[in-house]
Amino acid sequence: MSLTTVSLSRLTNTDQVINIFKNTLSKITNTMLLPIIGILIFLFLWSIAAASIQTSLGTFPGPNAVVKQFSSLYSEHVVEREKAEAFYERQKIRNLAKQQKNPDYVGKIRAYTGKETFFDQILTSLVTVTCGFLVAAAIAIPLGIWMGLNKRLNLALNPIVQIFKPVSPLAWLPLVTMVVSAVYVSDDPMVSKSFLTSLITVSLCSLWPMVINTSIGVASIDSDLLNVSKVLRLPAFTHIKKIVLPASIPMIFTGMRLSFGVAWMVLIAAEMLAQNPGLGKFVWDEFQNGSSDSLARIMAAVIVIGFIGFLLDRLMLQLQRKISWDKSSASV
Repeated sequence: MSLTTVSLSRLTNTDQVINIFKNTLSKITNTMLLPIIGILIFLFLWSIAAASIQTSLGTFPGPNAVVKQFSSLYSEHVVEREKAEAFYERQKIRNLAKQQKNPDYVGKIRAYTGKETFFDQILTSLVTVTCGFLVAAAIAIPLGIWMGLNKRLNLALNPIVQIFKPVSPLAWLPLVTMVVSAVYVSDDPMVSKSFLTSLITVSLCSLWPMVINTSIGVASIDSDLLNVSKVLRLPAFTHIKKIVLPASIPMIFTGMRLSFGVAWMVLIAAEMLAQNPGLGKFVWDEFQNGSSDSLARIMAAVIVIGFIGFLLDRLMLQLQRKISWDKSSASV
């Protein structure tokens, strides 16, 4: 091997290493450095703007005040959990003492009725929005598939979908509240009326993006795939399972992601007005409280609401990547 060939080989290897390094550095910059810079700029502008805004409750909270409230909210949660544990422990001791005197005594454990903490309300909101979203999906996806497969049905139902799609949750909530109060009558209800009201309102508002995207996805299936199904004479259920769903999954999941975002936004307003325990009620209670810490607590809740919404969207995206055969369609 000549000296020139060896030199060219070394240069080629060096160029490859440099290109790999540049690509790695570019990925790190795009995925980590630029978002961090954006967040730092946002925090800087927030600090400056907050210091110049005076409200009836004092200066608008900056990042430092909000961080302190996160710490305070966590401390309150820990204290409340300790109170709950002590409450149940006292009941156990009392029941054991009574059982020693009377072996036939059957002890009863009463539920702790202390106040819900901020973290309890986060969990309540997640349960409510998930239940409402699942109810909406159970209705919207089959309806959207049916509309996509049947042009006449699509023409008949599309005006109804377009009319109800832009309706605000504030308009639905009074109607849902009245219907739930009239229909859901029980001396020992499984769930509270406020929870059911929030759930139904979330379902009504998040229904439509899924219906629209599912129907469009099904209606736009490649004609070659439909011809294959006709040639094989697949039964209706098999046709939907083997042809329709795999081909329309990207559009279905786009609708689901949009609906989940809508559901999360709607939930906060519904919880405020229905007074269902959750982040919406937390924000409303702090607004009504009017203490010096209320603004910082509301701002902390706003950040949590936004962060949870982002995580829910990423969760749906990862689920789409696992289910969809077209991985490129789940890249945003």
